[in-house]
Amino acid sequence: MTINRTFFFEELHETLFPNGLHESQYQGTARILDYWAQRHPALDDRFLAYILATAYHETGAAMQPVRETHATSDDQAIERLQRAFDNGQLTWVRKPYWNKDSEGKSWFGRGLVQLTRRDNYDRVGHNLGIDLTTDPSAALDDDNAIRIIVEGMIGGWFIGPKLADFFHGNVANWLRARAIINGSESAQKVARYGKSFYRALSYTV
Repeated sequence: MTINRTFFFEELHETLFPNGLHESQYQGTARILDYWAQRHPALDDRFLAYILATAYHETGAAMQPVRETHATSDDQAIERLQRAFDNGQLTWVRKPYWNKDSEGKSWFGRGLVQLTRRDNYDRVGHNLGIDLTTDPSAALDDDNAIRIIVEGMIGGWFIGPKLADFFHGNVANWLRARAIINGSESAQKVARYGKSFYRALSYTV
């Protein structure tokens, strides 16, 4: 599949970016498209659409690797998460996962897919052959973040489910595919985003 990028970005302007894409949004999206074209051009384009939808949701449409809460530093992210937890806003969190460990590292969400918890950093880093545990902020590196979201969603490295479980043949379960990342949290939103990206990808050259 060769994507008609003119149509693709024009379509996104009509749907997901009504005020147009900022340069950083454009560049972040284009980097994902470039990686896909180089590494997985023969795979189902619904995979790519749902990866893009996940990045759109997990980064608050920034399409750039971010810290959880969009903080500008680790300490700020920890402070924001703790405040939200204390205020009862993180009802799904049983035990704060952002507290610094004995090495002074915090394993809150980072990247295009908000990788959290040390065991996930360990597993994903091992699978990719990159060190995400010496410095968890390596998940914010552009190249690393793209590899994490793409290969992780294809391989089912996060919590088990993978893209092929929900998109194969005539099956396209946009709603349940959220289980790849975070159960059913925001499943309807991400499904809608995925369908928008899929329409944008539908006009090829």
